[in-house]
Amino acid sequence: MNTTADRLYELLPAIHRIRDAEQGYPLRELLAVIAEQVAAMEENLEQLYDDQFIETCAPWVAPYIGDLIGYRTLHGVVPNVASPRADVANTIRYRRRKGTASMLEQLARDVTGWPARAVEFFQLLGWTQNMNHLRTHAHYAPDLRNWEKLHWRDTAFDTIAHTVDVRRISTGAARHNIPNIGLYLWRVRAFPLTRSQAVADPDIGGGLRFRFNPLGTDMALYNTPETEEEISHLAEPRNVPMPLARRWLKAHLDDYYGPGKSLWLELDGNPPQLIAHNNICICDLSDIKDGGGNVIAWAHQPIAGSGLVAVDPVLGRIAFADAPAADPLVSFHYGFTIAIGGGEYERGDPAVPVTPVQVVQGGAALQPALNAVQSGGTVEVLDSHRYVETPSITVNAGKTVVLRAVNGARPLLAASGDITLTLGTEATLILDGWVISGGTLMMASFPDTQPRYLVLRDCTLVPGPRTKGDGSPPQADDPGLVVNHAFAKIELERCITAPLHIVADAEVSLNECIVDATAQNLIAYRGPGIDALAEGGALTLESCTVIGKVHTRQLTLASDCLFVAALTSGSDQWKAPLWAERRQQGCARFSYIPPGSRTPSRYHCQPDDSDQQIWPQFTSLHYGDPGYCQLLQSTSDKIRHGAHDESEMGVLHGLYQPQRETNLRVRLEEYLRFGLEAGLIYGS
Repeated sequence: MNTTADRLYELLPAIHRIRDAEQGYPLRELLAVIAEQVAAMEENLEQLYDDQFIETCAPWVAPYIGDLIGYRTLHGVVPNVASPRADVANTIRYRRRKGTASMLEQLARDVTGWPARAVEFFQLLGWTQNMNHLRTHAHYAPDLRNWEKLHWRDTAFDTIAHTVDVRRISTGAARHNIPNIGLYLWRVRAFPLTRSQAVADPDIGGGLRFRFNPLGTDMALYNTPETEEEISHLAEPRNVPMPLARRWLKAHLDDYYGPGKSLWLELDGNPPQLIAHNNICICDLSDIKDGGGNVIAWAHQPIAGSGLVAVDPVLGRIAFADAPAADPLVSFHYGFTIAIGGGEYERGDPAVPVTPVQVVQGGAALQPALNAVQSGGTVEVLDSHRYVETPSITVNAGKTVVLRAVNGARPLLAASGDITLTLGTEATLILDGWVISGGTLMMASFPDTQPRYLVLRDCTLVPGPRTKGDGSPPQADDPGLVVNHAFAKIELERCITAPLHIVADAEVSLNECIVDATAQNLIAYRGPGIDALAEGGALTLESCTVIGKVHTRQLTLASDCLFVAALTSGSDQWKAPLWAERRQQGCARFSYIPPGSRTPSRYHCQPDDSDQQIWPQFTSLHYGDPGYCQLLQSTSDKIRHGAHDESEMGVLHGLYQPQRETNLRVRLEEYLRFGLEAGLIYGS
């Protein structure tokens, strides 16, 4: 008997319960059936009561409650508005604070999911002072000795008075006018890299000069945004993801340096030893060159014996006064637009766990662990160290091997040659969460006709020159992956990769990937071997950006993609920048196809016949830059809104940036005060 049936049974007079017991409890069994319906009715009544409140209502009720208060639905691309519950709940709060700068800033942050700052530009106008309303902070001529104000000039944190500009802010042409409100948005995110080994400069330094970037190149350091504690607080520089400037970081080192903050330095050990705040000196460590342009030193090397450690956040460099007693470990943040490639973001576990599991950490050798799982298993790396070796990976027939980094780790495999992949018949190799530089993943041709499966998830095969096993000189478009087995099936998800050389009979599928040949006239995809005109395997691409020329046997599908390719003027032997041999099979839809390409049938692709001059324009096409593969606002709307769901083409399609902009503009129409006009300004 359940609780409801017991309660009903206890309501019966005692004489009926006694007689029921004498007859074997038939009445109690009848009440148990009735109790089921009573319980269902009580549950329904409780839900009806809960449905009167946005905090507790069923999901399907939220739009109806929103309709009662005039709520306008939005594109559900941001978690805050994917379910309208929170947005409906905030509507009344927003209306009570309508038109205030803090409310507009919170609105922009909630609707777009991007860090934001609201600026009332009429507060920054310079005009003649009124004796009844003195503005002591508004100096028409800036104080040239106040470096902080000058540092933030023409940014979201500008406090210098400006002359009026009467053009409309919505056109993006002007800012400083009486009715203008600016909403600054930061699209570049700050991604962490924790306890990674700093890389010594190979040319100069004698063990005193290092770089934060585990690839050994310069990299701008970012701050990690701090959550604003008060609802009325306007965002400050520490609340948004921005590159750290030398002078600002030196003046506010306490806010940015230390465990759990934007950056900190340690010496390797058990446990690691934190380099004290007092020993950190922020300065310019730019190159010093001789008359021939050769780098001979870095500027501002700390004096030997001082114990100081110089840090340059703009270049991501470190200079020690004395040789460190142990390997330096660095924890910092770098800027990027989307969570793809190797990174310390949440990736999720493989769908089917493969046992046994071999654990590796601290830069130890990978080869023994890989040898132990040839008959199936997982090699799991627990940290973001550099693993300097060139392993060979073998998977026995019918088995699955996973080489993965745990969530929250971004290890680097620094190879010095080809990484051979030897897969038995029906074998599967999965690489997950790795950054691989210096070497090429190489799958040879096998004598049988059985398939092999290679899966790369959230990996980076760093674009650029590579060390080759045959001793040939490195080239800018060296491949990151070479597959010679005709029956291989390759799948890449959320990867950044150097060019792919895939045999013509293989099948390749890419989803949310960047294939980068480092220049649009170099080769991003073709067949293996020395023949630069060899056709590659059948391609299926969704939401990808390909930088460089493509030659494939069959373009099975290209959806929401950007092909950034062009032939070399006058000397190129290629027939087309995007060249598919079988044009009767396959489809290209909602993608940018370079003029002159040879493709199968196209559907809503760009450029169309009416405008052959449009071209995608990027913040940067150099791997490692914060705005890598990010479309500029000046790019035609036919590309920025050209995907099948009116998002942008290319690898950033899944961010739904046009929909986020639309959401914010819809909300601003409701919450701006009369006579004011808002403009969206991107801080990154």
